[in-house]
Amino acid sequence: MITNIPFGEKYASLSIFEPSEGTMVVVPSLSLPQDELRRITAARSYEERLLFLLLTLREPGVKVVYLSSTPIDPDVIDYYFGFLPDPDDAAKRLTLISLDDPWSQPLTRSLLARPDALEQLRGAIEGDAWLVPFVLSELEEELASLLNVPLYGPATSLSYYGSKSGAREVGHEAGVPMARGFGDVRNAIEIEEAIEALPGERVIVKLNDGYSGLGNVIVTKADRSQTSFSAAGETWASFTAKIRERGAVVEEFIEHRPLYYPSALACITPSGDAQVLATHDQVLGGPNGHVYQGCTFPAAPEYRAEVGASAERIARVLADRGVVGLFGMDFFALKADAGYAALLCEINLRIGGTTHPFGAAVLTTGASYDPATGLLMTGDQPKFYTATDNCSSSCLRGHTPGEVVRMAERLGVGFDAERRTGNVFHLLGAIPEYGKLGFTSIGDSREEADELHALTRRLLCGP
Repeated sequence: MITNIPFGEKYASLSIFEPSEGTMVVVPSLSLPQDELRRITAARSYEERLLFLLLTLREPGVKVVYLSSTPIDPDVIDYYFGFLPDPDDAAKRLTLISLDDPWSQPLTRSLLARPDALEQLRGAIEGDAWLVPFVLSELEEELASLLNVPLYGPATSLSYYGSKSGAREVGHEAGVPMARGFGDVRNAIEIEEAIEALPGERVIVKLNDGYSGLGNVIVTKADRSQTSFSAAGETWASFTAKIRERGAVVEEFIEHRPLYYPSALACITPSGDAQVLATHDQVLGGPNGHVYQGCTFPAAPEYRAEVGASAERIARVLADRGVVGLFGMDFFALKADAGYAALLCEINLRIGGTTHPFGAAVLTTGASYDPATGLLMTGDQPKFYTATDNCSSSCLRGHTPGEVVRMAERLGVGFDAERRTGNVFHLLGAIPEYGKLGFTSIGDSREEADELHALTRRLLCGP
C-alpha cells in the first residue's frame, strides 16, 4: 500500500500560486479515461496548460521541475519568461524533463516505466519539494512515493468525492441545493427506474468520471431515438457499458430558461484551510451545450455571492474529509421567486479548466481575490478576464509558437505590463500541427476583457 508523504509545518499554508521557496515538481499528466481524452483535439498539448506555474519563478527561492511527454518549444518557455523581471535567473531555476514519447499516455505511466527519466527527475529535486499533478491517480501517488515528496492534491482514497455520485453526497452534507436525482446507478434496470422516477420530459445521465461534459447524455422519455450524446460517435450500448464499469448519476434535466453555468475554484491548504479563490461563468458548447470551451471572471453579480457561499460550504466539508489541493465546482444558476438560486452540478476534484486562466491572471497582474466582492483587485483596480482553450484556424497551422506570439504583439493584442492588461496565451504547442491555441484576455472592466477577447479571436482565428 502506498502512503502519501505528509507536508511539514513549513508548508502548512502552501499555495501553488504564491510559493516563496522550495521545488515545485509539475506533472501535468492527463491520467484520465483515455477513450474520452482522445475526443479532444490536441489533447497531448493540454500538458502545457500548467506552464503558467513558470511565473512563480519570479520568487528567487522557487525552483520548478516541469515534465512533458515531448519537448516544449523553447519559444514557449521564452514567452513565459518574458513576464518575469529576471528571465536569465529564472532559467537557472527551471528544469525541463521530456520523455520524448508523444504516443504513450498518460505521462506518469510512461515516466514510471523509464528508470533513466526517474533518475534524472530525482537529480533535479533539491531541498524541500512537492509534486503538483494535473489530476491525481494511483500513478501520481506511486511517483510521489518513489521520489519521497508530498503531493499537492487529494489522495485517491478521497477520489469518490470528485465523482458525480460523490458530489451529490457532499452537496447533501454541505446543505447546498441540487437537481433531483439518483447517484451510483450501475445497470440498465437502475437507469430505467431512475429515469421514470424523475419529473419532466427529459433527464440527464452523467458518467461518474466524465469530464468537460463529454460523459453526459440527455434522454427524452417519450422518444428514446432523441437521445443526445455530448461525445461524438457514442451509442447507448457503448454508454451503458461505461456506466456498468464506472457508475453514473441520473438527474432531472433543468428546463428553466435562461439557465446560467457558473463555477467556483477553491483550494485547501495542507493544514486544512479552505478558501474560495474565484467564481466564473463557463462558456459551453458541443452538441448538448455541455462541453467546456472557456470561462469569464467573475461570475455574474446576480448569483456570484450565492455560488461563492455554496462553494465555501462544500470546501469546508471536503477539508474535514482530508482533501488537499485545488478543485472546481460547477453549478446551475437560475432566477427564482426570491432572487437567483445556484444548484450544485458537480465537483471536479482536480486542477480544471478555470485554473490556468486564474493562475495567468493573478501571476501577471499581482491581483488578489476579495471574497467580500468576488473580485480580483490590484490596489483599487478590479481585474476581469475572458478565457478560451479553443481558438483554432487552419491559417495558424504550420506556424511556430514564436511566430504566432510575435504576430499577436504586432497586432496589438499582447500583454501590457504597465497597465497589467492584455492576453496571456497558452496551448501554444498545439499551433504547428493543429492551428489551435488558448488565451486569457485581461481587462480593467468586463467590457474591456470581452472586447479584447473578441478582437483576438477575429485577428488570430478568423470570424
